[in-house]
Amino acid sequence: MENIMSQINGVSGVRQPHITRTNSRSSVDKDGRSFSSYLKVDKDLNDIFERAAEKYNVSVNLLKAIGKAESDFRPDAVSKSGAQGVMQLMPKTAEYLGVKDSFDPEQNIMGGAKYISELLKKYDGDTKLALAAYNAGMGNVSKYGGVPPFKETQNYVVKVAKFMNQDLDAGSFTAAKSNGSTRSPLPVAPSFSNRYYTVPLASNTTRDEDLSLLDAVFSEADYLKLLDMILKEMEEDKDEDRYF
Repeated sequence: MENIMSQINGVSGVRQPHITRTNSRSSVDKDGRSFSSYLKVDKDLNDIFERAAEKYNVSVNLLKAIGKAESDFRPDAVSKSGAQGVMQLMPKTAEYLGVKDSFDPEQNIMGGAKYISELLKKYDGDTKLALAAYNAGMGNVSKYGGVPPFKETQNYVVKVAKFMNQDLDAGSFTAAKSNGSTRSPLPVAPSFSNRYYTVPLASNTTRDEDLSLLDAVFSEADYLKLLDMILKEMEEDKDEDRYF
């Protein structure tokens, strides 16, 4: 049984290498990572904001302030108007920016950084006008010749300005390992906020306990069953290749 188990690689729902079974009932690879670590990965939003700021030459404090004001750094936030993700990109805007998955914080933040960078260039570095356009659209800024007389937009500009002077911690989020497939649209459920709806994601409240439990209950029989599924999939791939 141990010989069979030592041959199993890529046991995570996607093909990941070097997974072995240990006597401690916890599966780890040669780098010391547990089996469950292949299922989920922690990503630091602060790091994403830093890289986005550097890439698009925008103040990281400004980007974080927008993220705080827009979604409170929630990757799953959806506004009543349909804006999505951390910096709340509308679907058409996301498409224009090249963002394929607005619920992927890295794509979303990079897209938002690119957008605010373009707005800052358009308004010659005027942060207030750029923020007003980010919130209410360039058309309204042009129409009113400045920050539109909308209470929401005016409050938004003030709120972001205040957040810029704070040492904001964007936190981190837990993401599932991607297998390269396209994400299906997620259902939308109401949250406690009047402005946002929340796309339900797996809770990470007891993540450590859940992952420890996963390692403990993932038996050798489970590995063998998964190995059988992988082998069948490989055979199907070979059969498909014969026709091309």
